[in-house]
Amino acid sequence: MRALSGDPSAAPLSCDRLVVVEVAGQGDYEPLQPDVILAFHELCLARDDGEWFMGQLDADGSVICWASYGSDLAEAIRSL
Repeated sequence: MRALSGDPSAAPLSCDRLVVVEVAGQGDYEPLQPDVILAFHELCLARDDGEWFMGQLDADGSVICWASYGSDLAEAIRSL
């Protein structure tokens, strides 16, 4: 993860936090139930039902995602 991202501070996060994804065109959020969350500075990847969602870590520890980046972790990391 660190080698692929080039981020030496990349680390897994606890899943005990609010994680949501923005619903396109609706200005609303849908909750996710991730089984893995990876942090890369203030950006995160959260895996929900086999898909990796990109988002931002907020000051309160929650993660607001904006889109799915597919099921391939390496591809999602390269999108950071």
